[in-house]
Amino acid sequence: MPDFADLFRRRDDSAPDLIAIDGTDRFLIDEAPHVHGDALRQPGEVAVVDDRHGVLTLGLITQHGAKDVRVVQDSLVGQRALEANAGTFGIRGFRHPASFEDAFRDVRLVVLRLSKSHDRLDEIARAVARFAAPDVVLLCGGNVKYMHVSQNDVLRRSFGEVTASRGRGKSRLLIAQDPLRAQADRAATTAPWPRAVHVDELGMTIVAHGGVFAGTSLDQGTRVLLEAMDDAVPTARTVVDLGSGNGVVAAAVALRRPSVQVIATDVSRIAVESTRATADANGVGDRVTVVRADAGDELASGSAQLVLCNPPFHADTTVTTDAAEAMFRNAATILQAGGELWCVWNSHLRYRPVLERLVGPTRQVLRTEKFTVTASVATGR
Repeated sequence: MPDFADLFRRRDDSAPDLIAIDGTDRFLIDEAPHVHGDALRQPGEVAVVDDRHGVLTLGLITQHGAKDVRVVQDSLVGQRALEANAGTFGIRGFRHPASFEDAFRDVRLVVLRLSKSHDRLDEIARAVARFAAPDVVLLCGGNVKYMHVSQNDVLRRSFGEVTASRGRGKSRLLIAQDPLRAQADRAATTAPWPRAVHVDELGMTIVAHGGVFAGTSLDQGTRVLLEAMDDAVPTARTVVDLGSGNGVVAAAVALRRPSVQVIATDVSRIAVESTRATADANGVGDRVTVVRADAGDELASGSAQLVLCNPPFHADTTVTTDAAEAMFRNAATILQAGGELWCVWNSHLRYRPVLERLVGPTRQVLRTEKFTVTASVATGR
């Protein structure tokens, strides 16, 4: 097994597109043995949450000898990166459990890379407090620029002791101990996650796990797309919701068009689970197939006549249009020739030339003060 330091010194020339490590990853790896070194020495007692590129998992294995590490990754991109990096360096010793109970049952150390979502942190913390060993330590790390004292408050809902480390570089750690097991079990009986809210204006129930985009609300861009989409390819038999989020678009299409089959896809596991739950809550789960994929890359070529998309332009704390362009490119492949991509986007992003280039002739369907809905015809090129 390669030494951790050697592994990452080789990153520039051996796997430049796979390995990515920053100060927060290193801080978490360095501090893990100090907060619960005994757990690192026992197989199956360590879990890693939201490891972006596999760095945390592989670091704990190569640096500290962790074995049978349970890995919970919301992003399929992160999961693929971990598997690719592990394959590149011949590293084994981790697995992806199917549920939070399987991930955290009797573990004693959980290492978590913080996102900006307090709801994601809350759902994870509650699950750890409920299922992990009584002496579990939840070690959380993030960039101080995006951390806030309210994260401590979220952790205190599930743990009796929460402390913050001193900063190191641009990073800081939060250490949560003493799980409030009674509160966690009681909270489980009231099912705080996933949350379900009936939205009167839609006549629908939205179900959301912690951290999914828009939660149980209807975001403004999706609202505009819903206003326009009834006119989208009325003869379509298969409709794809590309980047399904909380599942409101997929469920709405299935409700409005009883004869269609809907394929909903998202890179996020919590989005996939939320979409499936929203479809079931609205009685259309039998006509909504949910697939975890990166920008729809798992869907078959020429498999749909209509694709609906509200692309993200943030990746956690980073502003980017990369995901949108990947979605447009894959939509052109998913669509049959003559099929259409109906897309809503923030008008200032000026996506129309990109859509013309990647999909085909594009027309404006609707424009509001902030959003534009376009329809692009796939040429089959």
